[in-house]
Amino acid sequence: MRLKQRDLIKKFEKQGWYFLRNGGNHDIYTNGKDKEKIPRHREVSEGLAKDLIRKWGL
Repeated sequence: MRLKQRDLIKKFEKQGWYFLRNGGNHDIYTNGKDKEKIPRHREVSEGLAKDLIRKWGL
């Protein structure tokens, strides 16, 4: 199962994260204290999505 990038971003934004800037192939999101790179692909692999959700408690 792959997660759509926009759905992953919605999870981050729901927890107070916001877009900071563009990276090379990623968008950088922050909560004011921490930063996280989210790949700029239509779909994010299941493993990466699970890791990010677990890492930040989304």
